[in-house]
Amino acid sequence: MNNRSSQTIPVLIWRSVIQAVVLAVLAGFLLPFLYGLVHHYQEKEQHIQQLASLLTTSASTADGADVVAEQVNILLENEPTIQSIVFYSTSEPIEDIDQSLADWKNALFAHTVSFNYPVISKDLDASSIASNKSDSNQQLALTLSNIMSESSAPDETTENSTLIGYINITMDVELLRLHWFQNILWLWLTTVVLIVMFALYIFRKLNWPVKDIEALTDVCDIVIDNANLEQLPVIPQQFNFQELTQIKKALIVLFNRLQEARQGYETLAAFEQQLHNKDVSLDVQLHNFQSMISHELKTSLNAIVGGLQLLDHEALNREQKDAVEIISSGSDKLVLSLDHIIQLNQIQKGQIRIHKNEFNPLQLIADLLAKFENTATQKGLELISNIHHIDYSLYGDSEKIHQILSILLNNAIKFTPVGKITITSQLTHFNKSNRWQISVKDTGIGIDNEHLDDIFNPFFQVDSSQTRQYEGSGVGLPIVRQMAQLMGATIDVDSVLGVGTQFTLTIAMPNQQQSKQQRLLSGLTIIYYYYHETGSLLEELEYLGATIICRQGNQLVIEEMRKQKVDIVMFAEDVFPEKAAMLAKRIRQYESDEGSKSEHRALLVYWYPQHRARYVGSFEYGLKAAGVDYCHIATYKDKALSDLLKQWLV
Repeated sequence: MNNRSSQTIPVLIWRSVIQAVVLAVLAGFLLPFLYGLVHHYQEKEQHIQQLASLLTTSASTADGADVVAEQVNILLENEPTIQSIVFYSTSEPIEDIDQSLADWKNALFAHTVSFNYPVISKDLDASSIASNKSDSNQQLALTLSNIMSESSAPDETTENSTLIGYINITMDVELLRLHWFQNILWLWLTTVVLIVMFALYIFRKLNWPVKDIEALTDVCDIVIDNANLEQLPVIPQQFNFQELTQIKKALIVLFNRLQEARQGYETLAAFEQQLHNKDVSLDVQLHNFQSMISHELKTSLNAIVGGLQLLDHEALNREQKDAVEIISSGSDKLVLSLDHIIQLNQIQKGQIRIHKNEFNPLQLIADLLAKFENTATQKGLELISNIHHIDYSLYGDSEKIHQILSILLNNAIKFTPVGKITITSQLTHFNKSNRWQISVKDTGIGIDNEHLDDIFNPFFQVDSSQTRQYEGSGVGLPIVRQMAQLMGATIDVDSVLGVGTQFTLTIAMPNQQQSKQQRLLSGLTIIYYYYHETGSLLEELEYLGATIICRQGNQLVIEEMRKQKVDIVMFAEDVFPEKAAMLAKRIRQYESDEGSKSEHRALLVYWYPQHRARYVGSFEYGLKAAGVDYCHIATYKDKALSDLLKQWLV
């Protein structure tokens, strides 16, 4: 992983240029400077070598001592870099040292350097050197103040030449470096000034794109800091660099596309709000219409039923009794249909509550058989029950279960011309709950597969013609499904046209003992807002003892909050984040408007399914901005769920 800190392009350019200039100065200036010093040292060495050659030539003659002394005085006066000139009298050769490799070291670091040059004579032999040695040394000592004398050694002759000694010349290298530096000082300063001017020129040219980049960066900062920016600021560009021009065009195009997308989103949101308002309005009108019709018809039917009950049946003849029977049967059917419509309206308004109690499933089935046995017998149908469990006590809303099974049995008898109707009961025990599965199967006309999803819609009829054979208002099965959802149960249907239909009701119920021990959420009032299915989470909340109010409409949630204190509003897994955010805003607005009356604030929780966990970052911020307190993956473990809710409520 790259842990380098971020840096700007201008800083990178300036650093790179400075590094390049420093490298250029080192490579193009320092190296020639050093080379020039060494070259000057080598030239001086050659000059000394030429002077030494002159001195050795003069010293090789028999009467050359005076000439050498005069030459040495002249050299010491005119050559300040020559520190001393000394003659060594010896007949043994001195080994020469290769100075080519030492030139760099001597020129840069040495203080002084000595050079030895041999003095060879063809006129003098060894005997003359021996006889005149002391006189010659005295003479050289008088003429050369720095000459040292040594005793002569045996001579070495090569043919007619004789080595009589060496002249040692010592050069002051420090003084040589000082003089050389003084001589090139102005040239060096001129070079430095030119390099600095050239570097400033390069910096100035490089500063052109840097200014445009900084201007582009400032515009980017403005765009980032202003989320609601409607107009892109002007991007100044002093120089037409192609790359920066392309970046500028790309930024403008992306900003324009973003504005178009934002406008499209706002238009879509406004359209969705209009649809939502229309849906709410239609729901309110439908509920009002159902309430009005139900009330008016119920009032009229009550008058008819009451009038029929006041009739003295003993005073009626047979024809009158038959007419009264027909009227009574029709009124009973109409009362039952109206009761179903009223009940459906109450469920949709959230006015139906769950009332759990302990009941015996075998006794409930026995009551159902007793209720419909006569009707089935009159139609020639056989009513059978298959019980696959022993006697056991369950904990749930027995009244609503009885009503659901009554509607299913009534429909089975109605749509079965001949054959039998079978009630099957199965009970499965788990550690913390029981699952009761009860099915009603008939051998009736069956339902086409294309209508299986429609039969649970209110007022739907497979045969909607006026000459249809089977009567009905089309509200029985919608009541079955919505009541099952209120209890957290499921209703499944399997049908084959011309063979028969089977409805299966599956209910999860807590164990009787554990239901009394683990009422962890007792006392909490929770509104459970769902779109289509309540899901399994509702079962856990009911199992933990919370008071659950299920609602599907936004306005119904607000109305319920006006009626009573609500501790938590939960959004089910099937609710889209956009709809949850819209309702959350309405709830917070309502609480703000009612703030002067009460300081209570409901906890808003959005549950999302497991498969949407990877996308939580895309909707969590919007939900919390709308007023949702917590977004959490749906959990169905009772203790973990209760601990989580209590932690949030602290």
